[in-house]
Amino acid sequence: MRRQIWVMMIAMLGFTSIPLTTTVEAAAPATLTYGSTANDVPDLQYRLKSLGIFKERVTGYYGTVTTKAVETFQAKSGLRVDGIAGPGTWSVLKKKSVNKYEMDQLAKIIHSEARGEPHKGQVAVGAVVMNRLASPLFPKSVSGVIFQPWAFTAVHDGQYKLIPDNDAYLAAMDAVRGWDPTYNALYYFNPETATSKWIWSRKQTVKIGRHIFAV
Repeated sequence: MRRQIWVMMIAMLGFTSIPLTTTVEAAAPATLTYGSTANDVPDLQYRLKSLGIFKERVTGYYGTVTTKAVETFQAKSGLRVDGIAGPGTWSVLKKKSVNKYEMDQLAKIIHSEARGEPHKGQVAVGAVVMNRLASPLFPKSVSGVIFQPWAFTAVHDGQYKLIPDNDAYLAAMDAVRGWDPTYNALYYFNPETATSKWIWSRKQTVKIGRHIFAV
């Protein structure tokens, strides 16, 4: 039943495995408030929707529902609760959420790196991406994290181009919404194939499926 509900939610959110043309590293978003109809409003609504805070259809209008969703996010994040999506709110939101393009990227890296793993193991790979996104040690965007040189084997061997299945999107959603079975891990590796002394030197947090996770 839970999986059926998630699949329905994915359909409602409009997730797709088809690469989008949206520019990831865009200019700083505009400050948005009640009545705004700027191009950044749909992005804001989608990010809040990916976190389960915004419950309505993405409309592009910053109305009462959007304002209340922003206030909820601000309260949960320890920000000033004013219902305005200003620079501070955007900065935190981008570290905790994804836009539509990034959701697709997250599902692709999960599928290419962890297909065949149990659901928890797929979520764990997504959690590592989200943990890196929140860390000052890594790039500040999902795209930057995934395409950081030599960060993920699947990017370099071409498997990243595979089309993700529904399981990958379910795992991506769980990771975005805060499920972290890795205990804040920033790295993972397959102990049967890993030869790097450096990765073996990292403090291990948990083993899930074929992967060991570490900080």
